[in-house]
Amino acid sequence: MVYTIYVGKSEQSVYHFKSLLKGDIVIASDHAEAERRIHEKSDDQPLMIFYEKGSVKIDTLRIEYIKNRFPTAYIVLVTDKIEKDEIPLYQRMGINDTTTPNVSEERLRNGIDFVARNHHLLQSASKDQQTLGSYKCPLWKRLFDITFSLAALIILSPLLIIVALVIAIESRGPVVYKSKRVGSNYIVFDFLKFRSMYKDADQRLKEFMSMNQYKEAELESYFNYNDEVTIPVTDETISENYYVSDDEVVSESSFLRDKNLKDKNNFVKYENDPRITVVGKFIRKFSIDELPQLINILKGDMSIVGNRPLPLYEAEKLTSDQYIDRFLGPSGLTGLWQVEKRGDSGKLSPEERKQLDIFYVKNYSFWMDIKIIFKTFTAFIQKENV
Repeated sequence: MVYTIYVGKSEQSVYHFKSLLKGDIVIASDHAEAERRIHEKSDDQPLMIFYEKGSVKIDTLRIEYIKNRFPTAYIVLVTDKIEKDEIPLYQRMGINDTTTPNVSEERLRNGIDFVARNHHLLQSASKDQQTLGSYKCPLWKRLFDITFSLAALIILSPLLIIVALVIAIESRGPVVYKSKRVGSNYIVFDFLKFRSMYKDADQRLKEFMSMNQYKEAELESYFNYNDEVTIPVTDETISENYYVSDDEVVSESSFLRDKNLKDKNNFVKYENDPRITVVGKFIRKFSIDELPQLINILKGDMSIVGNRPLPLYEAEKLTSDQYIDRFLGPSGLTGLWQVEKRGDSGKLSPEERKQLDIFYVKNYSFWMDIKIIFKTFTAFIQKENV
C-alpha cells in the first residue's frame, strides 16, 4: 500500500483529496510536519507526496529538502496554474508530476496505482539520478543549424510558395498552423507545420460517418486524438484541468472516457480519412508539411537533428521516470529513432524509441548528425512520416 500524504493548507484542496481517498491520505500543513508524519510509515512502503504549489522561491527550499530526506518519494505538484518558465525549475527541485486541486478520483487512483506498481523501478531510478541539468546548444551545432536552415529556406523557397498557394486555393484556413510542443529543457514553443486538413475537419468527419469501419465508437473520441482540430490553445487553457496536444484541448473527463473506449478497441478508422486535403496527402507522404519547422530551427526553438518535440500531454508522461533525460538534449526536425528501421516502424517499440532518444542525448556529435541527415534524405520517398 502506498503511503500518501498531502502537504498544504488550502482547505478546499485538502477536503477534496480527503473526500476522494477517505482514510488513505495523511494531511500535513508544511514540509516539517510532513517529515514527522512520513517517519511513521514502514521502511519498504512506497511514498507519494502531493505538494501544494506556493512561490517558486519558497518551494525550491522545501521540495529539495523533502527530496533529499526521502529520495525515493514520488512528488506531485498540486496547482491549477504553472508558468512555462517554472516547469524546468520544479523538475530540478525533484517534482515528478503535476495535478490539479480538483483532480478526478480515477486519475488520482491511477497515479497511486502507478507508484505502487513501479516502486522498485522508482527506487532504482532515484539512486542513479543525478541533479537535473540543462541543455545548452553547442556552438558548432547552432552554427550548423543556422547555415543549414537558412540555405534550405532559400533553396526551397519556390516550393514553399507553391505549396502555400495550393493549400490556400484548395481550402479555407491558415496555410501554416501552430501547435504547442515541448522541446529542450522542457521549454514549450509554437511548432510550425503546413496545414494538411480541412479547416472544418470535425464537420466533415460527421458527414462521412458512413465510412466508419467501427461504428460502435463515439464520434467525439476520434476528434480528441488528431492534429488540426480547430479548438484554440491558450495559456489559460493549458493551466486548467486539460490534456493538450497540438491544436486541441481535451478535458480530463473526455480524455478518460476516450481512453476507456480505446482500451476496449473501439475506435474510428477510415480507409481514406475525409479530413485530409488532396494536397495534404501529398505533403504528408513526402514530409513537406514539416518544412516550416526550418523557421523554428532558425529561431533556435529546435535543431536540424535531435529528439522530436512532443505534444504537451505526451511530454508530461515522461517527467515521472528516468525518461526525463530525453529533454536534456537538442530537439530536432529529424532524429535517431526516425531513421532506425524506417519503413518497418512496427518493429520499433515505444520503449526502443525512448532509449534511442536518451542514447542520442548522451552521444550526439557532428558526424552522428551528418549520418542521420543523410539517412533522412534517403527515407523521404517512403510512406511513413519522418
